[in-house]
Amino acid sequence: MSLGDDTGQTRIRLPEGDGGDPYGGARRAGRSSSRSLVTVVAVVVLLIAAIAFANRGGGDSAPKETTGDSSKASATAPSGQKPVTTKSTGIPSGFAHNRQGAESAAANYAVALGSADILKPERRTEIARQVFVADRQASLENRFDKAYTKEFLSSIGLDENGNAVAGGTYVSRTMPIGTKVTTYSDTAATVEVWCSGVFGTAGEKSTNPVTSDWFTMTLQLRWTDDDWKVDGFSQKDGPAPVPGDDKASTADEMAKAVQEYGGFTYAR
Repeated sequence: MSLGDDTGQTRIRLPEGDGGDPYGGARRAGRSSSRSLVTVVAVVVLLIAAIAFANRGGGDSAPKETTGDSSKASATAPSGQKPVTTKSTGIPSGFAHNRQGAESAAANYAVALGSADILKPERRTEIARQVFVADRQASLENRFDKAYTKEFLSSIGLDENGNAVAGGTYVSRTMPIGTKVTTYSDTAATVEVWCSGVFGTAGEKSTNPVTSDWFTMTLQLRWTDDDWKVDGFSQKDGPAPVPGDDKASTADEMAKAVQEYGGFTYAR
C-alpha cells in the first residue's frame, strides 16, 4: 500500500543423467572397487588424526574473531535487551536508546503505517498519537486524512470508515525484510526499512483483488519522552525480485488466511 510521501525461493533442480537417473547413470564396476577401498581407508585415517588434533586444545588453536565491513548488512540477532512493552493501541513501545532500538522502532512503525487500521479515521488518530512525535502529530495525521479521502476509500472497496463492503475482506499488511541505519545520534536517527506487503480486497466481486508489492520506507526518528518516535517519513518502490510462479489463491482462501494468521512485532 502506498503512503503519501514527504517528497513519493529459489528452487534448485539437480541435473538429470541421459537415462533420467538423477545420480548420473549406472555406477561402474571392476577395478574401481579396490581403489575405492583404499580411498575409504585413507579418509578414515585422516579423520582420526583430525579428531585427535582437535581434542588437544590450548595454544592458539581457537579461531580469532574477524572484523567485518561495517557498511555491509548485518544479520538481525538477539541483542540481550528486554523485550519492548505494548501499549493499549497494540503498537510496541519503549525501545532501547541505541541503534538497535531505532531499527526495531522503525520496523514496527512501518508495520503500523502500512496496516489496514491506518485507513480507519478513529484508529488512525490512535496510531498517530502513538507513533509520531508530539509536535508533528497534527500535520502528519492531516497528511493521511488528505490521502485517504472518502473517494479514495470507495475506489478500493471501503466505506468512509475504512471498512470493507459486505462480502469483502480488506487486506493490508506490511512485512519488514530488513533495516538499515543511515544516520544516528543520541537524539535522532534515520532508518530505511525494506518491506514487502499484501493489499487489496478479498471478495468474489472485488475490483481491487489482493496483490503484493515491494517498497522501502525511510523514517526519520527522534528520541523523545524516553522512546523513539517518527518525525517524518517517505516511501519509494522496490527493490523488487522477479515475480515467482506461485498460483494465486482464491478470495476465500485469502480472507481466511488474514483471519487465522496474526501479524508479528519486530524487536531485536
